[in-house]
Amino acid sequence: MGMSHDDLVLISQAEREGGSTLITVNCPDKTGLGCDLCRIILLFGLSICRGDFSTDGKWCYIVFWVMGGPSTSDGWNLLKTRLLEVCPSYFSTSDILYYRPENKTARPPDVFLLKFWSSYDRKGLLHDVTKVLCELELTIRRVKVSPTPDGRVMDLFFITDSRELLHTKHRQEGAIAHLRSVLGDAISTCEIDLVGADVAACSQDTLFLPNEVTEEASGLELLGGNLGGSPSSNPDTIAVTMDNSLSPSHTIVQIQCSDNKGIVYDIMRTMKDLRIQVSYGRFSSNPSGQCDVELFTMLADGSKIVDPARQDNLRAYLKKELWSPLRVAVTNRGPDTELLVANPVELSGRGRPLVFYDITLALEVLNVAIFSVEIGRHIICNREFEVYRILLDERDSLCVPRGKIEEGVWNRLMGWD
Repeated sequence: MGMSHDDLVLISQAEREGGSTLITVNCPDKTGLGCDLCRIILLFGLSICRGDFSTDGKWCYIVFWVMGGPSTSDGWNLLKTRLLEVCPSYFSTSDILYYRPENKTARPPDVFLLKFWSSYDRKGLLHDVTKVLCELELTIRRVKVSPTPDGRVMDLFFITDSRELLHTKHRQEGAIAHLRSVLGDAISTCEIDLVGADVAACSQDTLFLPNEVTEEASGLELLGGNLGGSPSSNPDTIAVTMDNSLSPSHTIVQIQCSDNKGIVYDIMRTMKDLRIQVSYGRFSSNPSGQCDVELFTMLADGSKIVDPARQDNLRAYLKKELWSPLRVAVTNRGPDTELLVANPVELSGRGRPLVFYDITLALEVLNVAIFSVEIGRHIICNREFEVYRILLDERDSLCVPRGKIEEGVWNRLMGWD
C-alpha cells in the first residue's frame, strides 16, 4: 500500500490571527529537497519561524511553522500543489540516494516577452505590475522600462511560466485580462509572445556593470564591500560552530544569528550548493529577532566533516551568506542615482524569489519613483548573481537620503520592515 499524495503535504492554518501555520512534508528524500521547499515557502510570502526536519537517507519528515501567507483558501491550495511538485514520487523510494547524479538535464523553460505601453506613468505602477505577475506565477527574468518624453512608458518583461501554460491562448488572454483589471486605463496595449532561442539567450546575457564593481570585486564580491549587508549589522555577531564529538556519524553545525524571512532558505541553499547532506535539523527564532539553528550534517560520501580546511570553508561561507544574503547599494550612474541589488544564484540557476517585488514595494513606501530598470545575470569572482539596476527618478531620489533608500530596500528584503 502506498501513501496518498494528499498526505505527502499537509497544511494546518493558524487558528487565531497572528498565529503560525503548520506545514508538514512527509515524502521520499532527494537532493536539495529542503532548499526547494524553503524557496517555495518564501515565494508565497511566508516566513519560517520554526522548523524541524529529519531523514534516514530515503524518507524525510519535515515540519515548518510559518507566519503570513495567502489570504484565501485557493492560495493555500496552490501552495500545497507547488510543494507537492518538488516532492519525489513515493513509488521511487528504493532508488533514492543522496546526491545521486542526474541522468538528464531539465529542459530550460520557454521565455516569453510581455510588452505593453502605459498611457501614463505614476509612482507604484511598476510594483503593481510585479505584484500581478507574481500572483499569476509568472517569473520575471529581465525587465526593461523606458519612459518617453510624452509621459508614456514602454515596459518589456522577459518572463517564464511556473505553470508552463503561457503558450496557450487561454493562459495568455487570462494574464492580459488580469493585468488590465488591476491596472485599468494605465495600459493602452499589451502583448505576450514566445521568443526565439537566440532572444531567450540574450534575455539572460550578463549586464555591463560599473568599473567600481568589477575592479574591486573582492571580499563581499561587489563594490569592494560597500555593496554588502545590513548597515546596522556586524558579521562578528554571527556564530558558526562545529562539533564531531557528539555524534558517531555526523558533524553538528550550530548557528546563532539575526533572524530574517529567508534565513532557512539561505542556509539550505548553502548546504545544497556545497553538497553537504543534512540528516537532521531544527530551527527556532525568538521575539528579540535572534535565531538558533542546529544541523546534523555529513558529506556526500557519508563521512563527517573532519578536514579543518573544509570546516573553515563551510564556516566562512555560512557567515558571509547569513550576513549578506543579498547585496544592496545606492550609487552614481553618471549624474543620476542608481539602486543596485545583487541576488546570489543557486547552482541550479535560481535566485531568491520575490526580490524585485520587495524592491519595488520598498521604493513605493519611500515615495521614490523608478525611471528605468534592467535585470540580468553577471559572473563576479566565479559566482553568478542576478543583478537589478534601477535608475531612480532624479526629482524623487534627491528628496530621500541615499542611506534611507538603501536601508529601506534592505529591511524590506530581510522582512524587517
